[in-house]
Amino acid sequence: MSRVCSITGARVRSGRRIHRSGLAKKKGGVGRHVTKTVKRQFKPNLREKRVWVPELGRFVRVKVSARGLKTINKNGAFQTLKKAGLV
Repeated sequence: MSRVCSITGARVRSGRRIHRSGLAKKKGGVGRHVTKTVKRQFKPNLREKRVWVPELGRFVRVKVSARGLKTINKNGAFQTLKKAGLV
C-alpha cells in the first residue's frame, strides 16, 4: 500500500539536505563548508486507524495522517470521509 493519506492526500515528497564538511570553528576546526546537496524524502505521519462512523453504525478503516485525524475530529467522521469519497 502506498504512503498516501486518505483524507488530506499527503504523500511522500522529495527534497534536499545541505551536506556540510569540516569541523566547526568552535570545536577547533577551520569552519564548516557546504560541499553539495543530498537527496532525501519527507514522509507523512501516517497511521492505520479504525474510525467509528455513527451514521453508518460501523467502523471504517483508513490510512490517515495526523493532520487528517485532526480534520476528522473537527468536522466529524461521516462528513470528512464522505468528502474524501471513502463512504
